[in-house]
Amino acid sequence: MLLPIDDPNDPRIEPYRAVRERDLIGREGRFIAEGEVVLRVLLSSAQFEVESLLIAESRVEPLNDALHSLPEETPVYVAGRAVMDAIVGFPIHRGILAVGRRKSEPTAEELLESLPREALVVGLVGLANHDNVGGIFRNAAAFGADAVLLDPETCDPLYRKAIRVSVGGALVVPFARTVSADAMIDDLQRAGFDIVALSPSGRENLADVRRAPRTALILGAEGPGLPADLLARTRTVSIPMKGGFDSLNVSTTSGIVLHHLTTCSPLREAGET
Repeated sequence: MLLPIDDPNDPRIEPYRAVRERDLIGREGRFIAEGEVVLRVLLSSAQFEVESLLIAESRVEPLNDALHSLPEETPVYVAGRAVMDAIVGFPIHRGILAVGRRKSEPTAEELLESLPREALVVGLVGLANHDNVGGIFRNAAAFGADAVLLDPETCDPLYRKAIRVSVGGALVVPFARTVSADAMIDDLQRAGFDIVALSPSGRENLADVRRAPRTALILGAEGPGLPADLLARTRTVSIPMKGGFDSLNVSTTSGIVLHHLTTCSPLREAGET
């Protein structure tokens, strides 16, 4: 359903109007996906569905195969570059936007119960930066993490910028939100996870850590880090650095630790060889 749009005030494209401002106030369960790579990830995901597309005229032919994979009733709005920029509120260099919707939102307990016997989970506490959250989801997807848990202070991974930075990883790795950071630890402990919390003051060196069959990596915001009471309940780990420097970008940290956990020799449960 290719539907030409000549008027930026056309009511049919209301969800795309003033994208940046709408991102800040939320979209009531819906989100904006931007760019061809992210769109193709969205189309291949069983967790999400596409409600509509808004694309530049010049992008129709390159996206022909993707457009044919859409249900026939999905509207595809097509606009010239100037009209599209006027709708969105800033120049859209990629010329591709989609409104997506998450089909279901499992609780943290439900998500953990659905995981296999051997699983790797990432927990985010107090991460308000969309770039960092997007980068962590990108790393989680790249290294095969099974799920991500978010505390109430962590930003929405379906924010447009977070999805874009994740290169669609936020649409690949299942996630759920907990009622608090303490509840996140409670849920992971009940599900049998070895909980590894990253901190510059961590008692263990990352190089000495081996992955248990069920392992959870907990990351906090740059600066304040993880709360002291949470660190007291977990296995704390640090990444050795040159003297006088003790911090890394949290997204970079996630990549280093996930790479280590997925390549080191795993611990075995009792009775296994």
